Amino acid sequence: MISWNDFEKVEMRTGTIIEAQDFSEAKKPAYKLTIDFGEFGIKKSSAQVTDLYGKEELLNRQIIAVVNFPPKQIGPFISECLVMGVIEGNKDVVLLQPEREVKNGERIA
Repeated sequence: MISWNDFEKVEMRTGTIIEAQDFSEAKKPAYKLTIDFGEFGIKKSSAQVTDLYGKEELLNRQIIAVVNFPPKQIGPFISECLVMGVIEGNKDVVLLQPEREVKNGERIA
């Protein structure tokens, strides 16, 4: 169990994917995403969502991501946030997203 104070430390925010590129150097199939978090800036992330999403359908999609982890080196790429998803059947990742469009950078509570 974690405390409410622990949960409050995790900053999950809304963002819009503005760029999706193949990440050919990744060990598992992934995309390099560029995400606009409004006043919290533009951040990059690696996401293993290639089974369910094409690059084109990711563009302009709002997602939810953790934005206060330290940057993580993934091969030659630095991931600056963690895109949230449901792991369906221990394999496919279904992206979490707001039920309707909201302002980029809004906090998830």
